Amino acid sequence: MVQLKKITLVLASVLPQWVYGAGLHASAVAKGKLYFGSATDNGELTDAAYLAQLSNTDDFGQITPGNAQKVSEANFPGFWRKTDCIQWDSIEPTQGTFSYTKGDVIADLAAKNGQKLRCHTLVWHSQLPNWVSSGTWTNETLIAAMKNHITNVVTHYKGKCYAWDVVNEALNEDGTYRTNIFYQTIGEAYLPIAFATAAAADPDVKLYYNDYNIESSGSKSTGAQQIIKLVQQYGAKIDGVGLQAHLIVGSTPSQSAQATNLAAFAALGVDIAYTELDIRMTLPSTAALLAQQSTDYKNTVAACVANTKCVGVTIWDYTDKYSWVPSVFSGQGAALPWDENLAKKPAYDGILSALGGTASAGTTTTAATVVTTTTTASSGTTTGVALYGQCGGSGWTGGTTCASGSCKVFNQWYSQCL
Repeated sequence: MVQLKKITLVLASVLPQWVYGAGLHASAVAKGKLYFGSATDNGELTDAAYLAQLSNTDDFGQITPGNAQKVSEANFPGFWRKTDCIQWDSIEPTQGTFSYTKGDVIADLAAKNGQKLRCHTLVWHSQLPNWVSSGTWTNETLIAAMKNHITNVVTHYKGKCYAWDVVNEALNEDGTYRTNIFYQTIGEAYLPIAFATAAAADPDVKLYYNDYNIESSGSKSTGAQQIIKLVQQYGAKIDGVGLQAHLIVGSTPSQSAQATNLAAFAALGVDIAYTELDIRMTLPSTAALLAQQSTDYKNTVAACVANTKCVGVTIWDYTDKYSWVPSVFSGQGAALPWDENLAKKPAYDGILSALGGTASAGTTTTAATVVTTTTTASSGTTTGVALYGQCGGSGWTGGTTCASGSCKVFNQWYSQCL
């Protein structure tokens, strides 16, 4: 028996819509990459619509716990604390006492969805608990404390992580070592010791050095290459380098500049990943800025696609709704491929184009329009189009019944399950 259901919807005005083929992760895999992924945090997992898209493996085949496994705050004071995170000061608030509750939530989500988990991070310079940052250390005692922390954390997540960012942001902008408790007490040896310790705790996990402003050639990129060489000379395992890629619309390095930089890292025999990609703009957002942002995303992802050692791209959360940018850079934002309402922006199309996917522009409505459509549903079936999938439009021959939500009409060419 077939039932007919009539749906009447009001379209938002001046809203550009796009028609999509395969998603970001599916297209990345088709290009020979391991994943396209997103960071996330515990607090936003209570947002059902957000969680549904994060769990859409057509777009996201990998998750990074943005804060839940961090050992310290980033170089931007205050921004990481948008959730009650697990960092070193809460993972190990007192020496030898460990807690993993928040990180486990995200690890379990990735496992449930069949997504890779990039684990982040083990050794970082700031917001350490007082017993570390204000302790009276010798070279020997701080090495022991650092090794104990790494061993416990990596062992807890053994078999769950595809990769670990072992050491994060160890460099100044000129490529010299950042002054921190580890460098001051242990010297540069703290880096290879950290990598060797992580490898001993989980021999199978990929181990990365991760930093920002190393996306194009220069002193800091050279410094990161020197860290890779240092760890290799020590005889410790290092598998990759993570380029954070917190970039700016219109100032993002060109595709060729990024390709040259990637080649320098690849020559060292390590994998490469863009680990925290977002591209912020000065607000308000305009059509011209969105178009440039789309081009900038396309160039960065295309540089990865062209280099066989670049294994994947992770955006630093996927929606402007949960971006860290506005709280840190006054007057800036709109840095991600989905807007605050979880709608895809032109940046999505730019990324998809770089990955060889297909997307075509639909129409832009200029006034509120009432559209009526009819969908068919067979009684007794529980299957249907996944959330955010296409469910109708001119010439559409796929499914028209949504597994959850309803089939919303945007224009005569495109309807989507929301």
